[in-house]
Amino acid sequence: MTPEQSTWFAETFDALVSNVGQALLGKERTVRLALTAMIAEGHLLLEDAPGTGKTSLAKALAATVQGTQHRIQFTPDLLPSDVTGVTIYDQSTHRFDFHPGPIFASVVLADEINRASPKTQAALLEVMEEGNVTVDGVTHPVGRPFMVIATQNPIEQAGTYRLPEAQLDRFLIKTSLGYPDRASAVEILAGAKDRTTNLQPRITTQAVGTMADIALTVHVDATVLDYVARLTEATRDDPQTALGASVRGGLALVRCAKVWAASQGRDYVIPDDVKDLAQPVLAHRLVLDSEAEFAGVKAGDVLERILEHTAPPVLRAAV
Repeated sequence: MTPEQSTWFAETFDALVSNVGQALLGKERTVRLALTAMIAEGHLLLEDAPGTGKTSLAKALAATVQGTQHRIQFTPDLLPSDVTGVTIYDQSTHRFDFHPGPIFASVVLADEINRASPKTQAALLEVMEEGNVTVDGVTHPVGRPFMVIATQNPIEQAGTYRLPEAQLDRFLIKTSLGYPDRASAVEILAGAKDRTTNLQPRITTQAVGTMADIALTVHVDATVLDYVARLTEATRDDPQTALGASVRGGLALVRCAKVWAASQGRDYVIPDDVKDLAQPVLAHRLVLDSEAEFAGVKAGDVLERILEHTAPPVLRAAV
């Protein structure tokens, strides 16, 4: 990464955060995490109560990068073809034509994903991992950027299908928006309208791809990689976890840390980047044992303890 690229990346990232922040007041960290997931070419899982701005986040992200946005309401009767699309025989041309489903968009909001059947949830696996959809043996790329923002309601669990660990692992980051603070709530109520309507694009979708390519060039010192490896190993060795973070989790943490570093104008990752992102990147990948779960222990609590007891490396002054 050249100094010019580093400066451009940081300034552009801040401009994107500011633009999306016009629609989600007082949620800068969540917006930064969402943009980090997009530029790292991953997906975001939001666990929130209704009415906290999840749809606004998806619309604001798509508008900011001049992309497209689709919303899929997941219900028990939703079929995989309702997500991916179908091939239909056209009698006028005597050929089968592919009609793309709503998954073909820059930002896809999968609302209440845990209400759909496991078969429909599984339809997302290939496209989230591979970036393409295969229908009747034909592969269709979804384009770049492509980001799924899936939501879950943490309160209402009746009639839902818990996401399996394999699918949870496909989400780069899990976080929540939560309710706004008092000042932000007053400003939102004063407007009483969709704040995403007048958002202007700040970059093109092609520029998002450029940012993703630049982030890949960020340097990660061997000591930082060792720190990530020690953290993931500690999650697997912890007595309160039945399943810890896999190597994929470690790779996800490194990918996000590169974007996080670049967003601050650095061409190298520091241990604080890893610590800042450990909770949203790793916590949802942990499975607690039955005793810990029964005792009310949360995965975030386990990860916080691991971060406290795992010493970060001391980097040289010049990297």
